[in-house]
Amino acid sequence: MNRIINLLNQKNHFLEKFYSLNETELVQFTNGNFDQLENFYQSREKILDIIKYLDSEVDACQKQDLVPDEDARREVLALLTIKDEYVNRILGQDLEILSCIENAKSNIIRELQDIRKNRKVVGSYKSKTFQRRLDEEA
Repeated sequence: MNRIINLLNQKNHFLEKFYSLNETELVQFTNGNFDQLENFYQSREKILDIIKYLDSEVDACQKQDLVPDEDARREVLALLTIKDEYVNRILGQDLEILSCIENAKSNIIRELQDIRKNRKVVGSYKSKTFQRRLDEEA
């Protein structure tokens, strides 16, 4: 049972790291700075891989049919409550992160549409001028 408690503590530690990573990058994303986006996702993936490993170890320990004493049961429940709190906070952060990314993407699309529109205007102005010169020369 001590192994499960240790693994759950480690999992909560990595959930806290995940949360902190999100929090740091969320500030950057809110300010429109997406320079570290690729590193951010890679760091998240590494942490998630560690958490998946810890989950598999917990599952392996649970298959041993250990009967926990009351203190161990309370500690496990407390650790699971902490885990749930981190997971809920992380889900909220992820929604904010997705919102920031979607807003940035929408702004880029608008800018590209404006550029395309401006090119058409400039292009039509150039072709009219060129056409007038041809008419005048003829």
